[in-house]
Amino acid sequence: MSTDPADPPRLARTGRLVPEGLDEAMVRAVVETFYARARADDVIGPVFNSKIAPDAWPAHLDTITDFWASMLLGAARYGGRPMPKHLAMPELTDAHFSRWLKLFAETVLELCPPGAAALFIDRAERIGNNFRMGLALRRGETDPQLTYLRALDG
Repeated sequence: MSTDPADPPRLARTGRLVPEGLDEAMVRAVVETFYARARADDVIGPVFNSKIAPDAWPAHLDTITDFWASMLLGAARYGGRPMPKHLAMPELTDAHFSRWLKLFAETVLELCPPGAAALFIDRAERIGNNFRMGLALRRGETDPQLTYLRALDG
C-alpha cells in the first residue's frame, strides 16, 4: 500500500485498509481494460479465447469483477474456486503467467492511483505464483523450485 500521505489508506466497512480511490468502479475499469488487452495479446490471448466463448465474456467479466472486489474491498460476492479451472489447463507455462502479470501491472499503473495499483499488483503476484505452484504440483513436480515472478521484472 502507498506510504504517500497524499494517498492515505482508509478503513473500509469490512475493516480492510483500502487505498484512496479504490472502489467498485475502479475494479470494474481494471477488469474490463485488462481483459480486453489480454484477449488481444499474442501470448495469453489464445488461452483466454480458447476457454471462454465470445458471448460468455460479459458474464465472465462480472465474475472476475466480483473476485477482485471481494479480494480488495471485502465485497464477499465471489464464491468460486479459480484454482481448479487453472489446474485443468496443462498448456499454461511461466511465459503465460509472466505476460499476465506484466500486462496486468501495465493496466493498473495506467488506471489507478499508486496505492491502489500497488495493492492490485501485490495480489496479482500472489495469485499468479500460487497458481504456478499448484500447476507444478499437479504435474508431479514433488519439489518445485519456482522463482517468484514479479509483475514489474524485465
